[in-house]
Amino acid sequence: MIIKSIELNNFRIYKDRNLIDLSVTDNENIIIVSGKNGFGKTTFLMSLVWSLYGRQMSDVDDIYKKEIENNGNYRQYIKSSLNRQAEFEGKTKFSVSVTFSNITTIPDVTCNELKITRTYYTEGNKEEDLDILIDGYESELVKDVGAEHFIRDFIMPKEIAKFFFFDAEKIVSLAEIHTAEQRQKLSRAYSEVLGIKQYQSLKEDLEQYLDKLKSETANAKEKAELKRLKTDSEIADDRIKEVQDEINNLEEEASGMKYEINKLQEKLIKQGSVITVEQLNELKDRKEDLEKQVAILNTELKNHYEIIPFAITGNLLTEVLEQVILERDIISQKFNDDRVEQVADNIINDLIKIPHPDNLVINYKVQEYYIDNLKDLIYKHLGGDSTKEINSNVQSEVIHNLSETEKAKLNQFINNIRLSFKETFNRINSEYLRSKNELNDINKKIKLAEEKSENPLVKADRERKSSLEKQYDDILRNVGVLEQEIATNNDTKIQSKKEIKRISDKLKVSKGKQDISDEVEKSIKYLKKFIADFKIEKKHSLSRRIKEGLDILLHKRSFVSDVQVEILGDDIEINLIDARGKEINKDSLSKGEQQMYATALLKGLVDESNIDFPVFIDSPMQKFDIDHSNSIVKHFYPKVSNQVIIFPLLKKEMTRDEFNVLLPSISKTFLIKNTDNEQSTFEEVENKEELFDVFEKDYQDAV
Repeated sequence: MIIKSIELNNFRIYKDRNLIDLSVTDNENIIIVSGKNGFGKTTFLMSLVWSLYGRQMSDVDDIYKKEIENNGNYRQYIKSSLNRQAEFEGKTKFSVSVTFSNITTIPDVTCNELKITRTYYTEGNKEEDLDILIDGYESELVKDVGAEHFIRDFIMPKEIAKFFFFDAEKIVSLAEIHTAEQRQKLSRAYSEVLGIKQYQSLKEDLEQYLDKLKSETANAKEKAELKRLKTDSEIADDRIKEVQDEINNLEEEASGMKYEINKLQEKLIKQGSVITVEQLNELKDRKEDLEKQVAILNTELKNHYEIIPFAITGNLLTEVLEQVILERDIISQKFNDDRVEQVADNIINDLIKIPHPDNLVINYKVQEYYIDNLKDLIYKHLGGDSTKEINSNVQSEVIHNLSETEKAKLNQFINNIRLSFKETFNRINSEYLRSKNELNDINKKIKLAEEKSENPLVKADRERKSSLEKQYDDILRNVGVLEQEIATNNDTKIQSKKEIKRISDKLKVSKGKQDISDEVEKSIKYLKKFIADFKIEKKHSLSRRIKEGLDILLHKRSFVSDVQVEILGDDIEINLIDARGKEINKDSLSKGEQQMYATALLKGLVDESNIDFPVFIDSPMQKFDIDHSNSIVKHFYPKVSNQVIIFPLLKKEMTRDEFNVLLPSISKTFLIKNTDNEQSTFEEVENKEELFDVFEKDYQDAV
């Protein structure tokens, strides 16, 4: 998939219609878009993310999330994107269009060209439009799935877009993943990248279909119960979606209030002349960091609170594990006994059929004697009848019927409680209390600064701020209530599905559909094994790709001896191993080494995804030394994608020598020109070799 062109209309610094041709060839797959600071390089990248994801752009990159929060909410943030001169002239809308070619991701649809246009209206009842045209026409597929879902399903999932739109300076954050929430976020993106989620969804669909086949043989009472449970689950699912929409609206309203509260707070402190604006900003930044930290720690504490009852009843949990282990032994031995009995019967039947000499008389009693003893010997030497040896003090009835995988998870859960739960819980609790106390101290300092002035205007601002804070707190409480409702409905869904499965497991498929059921069960078993093997294969493949990337990019090629990727449930851990077999602390790496690791991880994820999509790179190579920069230019940029668009600040983020190394792979070069600080335009440098010369001439003319 190639982006053929991008068109910006009155979007921020780009006034009127600005079209840039980004088409490339196989041999020349790189495009350079440069300009001076403030001319619109980052805005250009932001326009592309906005055109694809709209209000969900905050899920692509934290920088957009922070900018939206700083502006109050998405509506206020994006409304300010109308070009100021265009607004002065009475214009009330802006748009960004992206045209794709070479599209192969839309099944059963012939598509030579696809155009996505997002338009925002600053006035009127309509806020935002998203139009998608396939070869110039509207598509029934787009209408069926919805334009927003179409982009995420067939163009680029938002969960992994960050791997294709990134700031080279910020990718070092990939090397600084420490918390469980950060690892789970990367793990979810990793599942999307590798397509694991699709196979898991297919397995779940087949399991639901199998339950449906079984439900057809249920009696009237069971059918009524299954229908009720299914209805409960569907109602809960619908309510979750409704409540989530309510939460989104409330959070946007709260974000706008918080923005106004912060502005009033800044005004009050200025009027009070107690602390400087710089000190206020430092306090606000620290407060924001602490609030995020407290929220993360609070979530981790809640997760640990759920484990505490199991820790308290540790002995009972151990008994459950013993029962599960016994059940697995019983199930395994039953299979073994059945197999031994079948083998014994086959041997005896074959032995009876062997012809014997006429002078050898074997009567019925002799035959029965040897048959009985032969069976005993076969059982003795092949391990039959060993279920008698199972500890009679433990209940031998199959109660839980867990699979081997579920037994392993239970065992791991118990080991976690035994070995690390107490220490981890105490650490998290201590960090939570310390962060909470520091946050309270900062709030007191801000409040004290505000109370120093008693001017009537200041008093009015304080009362306004107090009123807004009360409304803000009320909204947060409502959000908390709604989130609890979502949790309750999720529990209802889970319990309903468990009960449906319990009832379905007791039912048998009708004879007429037994063949279908057998095929579905085979497919489910195959998918389970395939998903497990696929995860193992992919994690080894990703480990190998990261290691190969590090070998190419790092100066110290023997520094990292191995890369280990571990995935457990929703958690992912990537460890670098040195030559002595010890884990390398990523925090001990230099900034350059951290960027090299993050770059190798990024390229590994992009390669593993097999997703054909352009890669956009902002602020490249600023912190790299010469050797690292040459490695990036030679081995990363030309090979990371079939189309690579780089936004360097020439002479600072890309030198002439680096440009010359990259030149054979460059298709087009553009400079962003700005005339009056109100309007930027794209100007292609026809002779790409002259990019630096044209840039330097423009710089001299400007001086």
